[in-house]
Amino acid sequence: MPLEKMQQVLSDRLQEMKEDGTLKGDELVITGVKESEDGNAPRYYLQDEDGAFLKMNSNSYLGLHLNDEVIEAEEEASKVYGSGPGAVRFIHGTYEPHVELEKKLADFHDKEACMIYSSAYATMTGIIQPLTSKKTLILSDELNHNCIINGIRMAKPKGKGIYDHLDNDDLDKQLSKAAREYDRVIVITDGVFSMRGDYPDLEELVSTVKKYDSEFKDGVFTIMDDSHGIGAYGETGRGTSEIAGENGIDLIVATMGKALGVNGGYVVTKSKVVEYLRETSPFYIYSNPITAPEAEAAIKSLEIIDSSQGRDMLSHLRKMTNYFEEGLKDIGHEVIEGPHPVVPLMVRDTKKTRDLVGFLKENKVLATAIVYPVVPHGDESIRFQLCANHSTDDLDYVLETIDKFE
Repeated sequence: MPLEKMQQVLSDRLQEMKEDGTLKGDELVITGVKESEDGNAPRYYLQDEDGAFLKMNSNSYLGLHLNDEVIEAEEEASKVYGSGPGAVRFIHGTYEPHVELEKKLADFHDKEACMIYSSAYATMTGIIQPLTSKKTLILSDELNHNCIINGIRMAKPKGKGIYDHLDNDDLDKQLSKAAREYDRVIVITDGVFSMRGDYPDLEELVSTVKKYDSEFKDGVFTIMDDSHGIGAYGETGRGTSEIAGENGIDLIVATMGKALGVNGGYVVTKSKVVEYLRETSPFYIYSNPITAPEAEAAIKSLEIIDSSQGRDMLSHLRKMTNYFEEGLKDIGHEVIEGPHPVVPLMVRDTKKTRDLVGFLKENKVLATAIVYPVVPHGDESIRFQLCANHSTDDLDYVLETIDKFE
């Protein structure tokens, strides 16, 4: 029978993954959502589980995936444009909401132009290769996201380098060493590092890169993936550029599937770069875009973020983040502090981390264990993600549950 031998090979590999701790296992299936009550966060129903659960691991930092205006915008657009685009962008798959969304995203970031993709992962892997020549060096922060790592692999640059996490001195040394050996250099970093909630000093990074631009025929330019930052922090939700006070990153990649609560990814940059990428980026050319209804929903989300309502939501999110961080410290736990609503509780032991996540689930709280080999031994943590729909009552319950764990 076909695949019999291959099935055994894959079965053996799955067993190896289970034994070394890399197997993710069965996925929890959400079967429904209980509307927010008394100012508390919504609760989620899971397949084969009794009761409703509080999510402490949602990427929807502002809760916009359940916002009535966002849902209505998507529903109304589906009546006009249908449920899907029916084609890739260049074969009549471009709808008016796509064009409008790209303009609004460019304006939001104060950049010249934008192009949207099916996801942020597709965006990052889709832009690195077309911007990489045969004489390109790519320098990447050591903790960058998997999409950046795979994007670099696919691009096959002449040279690849990894600089120490958030270490601009190490980046400086590597740029100095590479001077005149390459035609161009691409420096790539995450905005928010999703496992830790920390972020780069963009002012220093941009200054370092500019110092070496004249040393390379095509110059040095920067790419930042701020998928966890946009809409999640900063007074107006502009993410890491706003927090760091530096909008000099050349290409910013982000998602609409986190704080915007919808789907898809995008890049904002100079108009000529976007024009070139539309002609050369395979993940754009050969993949359907997000649907027109999704684009309309994202437009509505962006309007909410860029309003007094959005600023109030961001203000509440900052308060809840600080409240939870302080609460964890008060009950004797170590956290990585910062302004971003990713709050890592440092457990530093794989078994204890998994046991605590299991205990939380038994008490109707969903959280994510970050354990070896995703992180080195000793860096195991629980990644909590705060949302604007969390209340102090919600967080007090989580803190009380953690405090009961033995």
